[in-house]
Amino acid sequence: MAVVAKTPTPSASVVQNRRERIRKLKMAGRAYLWLAPLILAMAIIVYYPLIRGLLLSFTNADQTNIATQIGAISYPATYQFVGLRNYVHIIGGWFVPGSDEQHVLWQTLIWIVANAVFHFLIGLGLALVLNRKMRFRAIYRTLLMVPWAMPQFVAAFAWLFLFNSQGGYIDTTLTHLGLPPVAWLSDPAWALTSVIIVNVWLGIPFMTVTLLGGLQSIPAELYEASAIDGSSSWQSFRYVTLPMLRPIAFLVTLIDIIWTFNVFSVIFLITGGGPFNRSQTLFTFAWTQSFTGAQRFGLGGAYGMIILIILLVFTFFFLNMSPTTETVY
Repeated sequence: MAVVAKTPTPSASVVQNRRERIRKLKMAGRAYLWLAPLILAMAIIVYYPLIRGLLLSFTNADQTNIATQIGAISYPATYQFVGLRNYVHIIGGWFVPGSDEQHVLWQTLIWIVANAVFHFLIGLGLALVLNRKMRFRAIYRTLLMVPWAMPQFVAAFAWLFLFNSQGGYIDTTLTHLGLPPVAWLSDPAWALTSVIIVNVWLGIPFMTVTLLGGLQSIPAELYEASAIDGSSSWQSFRYVTLPMLRPIAFLVTLIDIIWTFNVFSVIFLITGGGPFNRSQTLFTFAWTQSFTGAQRFGLGGAYGMIILIILLVFTFFFLNMSPTTETVY
């Protein structure tokens, strides 16, 4: 009599694990299906231009040697690979006294530090005021949002009128006070100051609203305990408000610095980077090199890669230095 071997049946745990794996695969498939349009859009809008700019940064591509189509005639690209020459030109220029590259680098540092400091100090001051109980507080908060909600080109044109040397409100007021008028847009030092003033005015609402949200999230019990211990208003601010506000302050400062680094419209619409490139930043100077004059696309691509690396390195170290909520508590 032949013995028939029985096929071993899988245990309940094996079947359950198999079902769990299938369920997870289906969930992952749905997630990737929903993310597919976003990934495709990012690939087209972000990653392709980024890779294209990286490749161009190693060439001498400009307006004269790129591929061109004139009617039915096509001219192929004739630019050549030049290695790190564009990067050496930019970074080497930072160490040449009096060069445009060095001026632009220092102007970028001044631009970022001035905007970040004034955004934070004025924003914190306004947040502390609006955090108090007062009449018409909702109206004040709404009015504070006007600069942020206003299109930047409208704000730039309004400030251009204020900075106008002939009939502008600021110089007219200075003249009535017996003070000399200021050449806001024609003097190299004042040109940079003027765009800093405009960008500070535009960025204060974001900083104020974000810090105000951080202030309102601080538990009232901490201030009550501080008052019971006999702390003054300054001591409560120093030992309660500032430590509790540090995580959100670090994060909003990081965002503000990145946004400030990439500001273009304010400088372009008010001074155009002039006079003599004395109100340019690395971001606007990269655009100038890429799309004006000889249109040196290779050099512009190198500027773009350098700006990206600077922001990535800064973000990495800044986030490592920033306190977390756990360390504050």
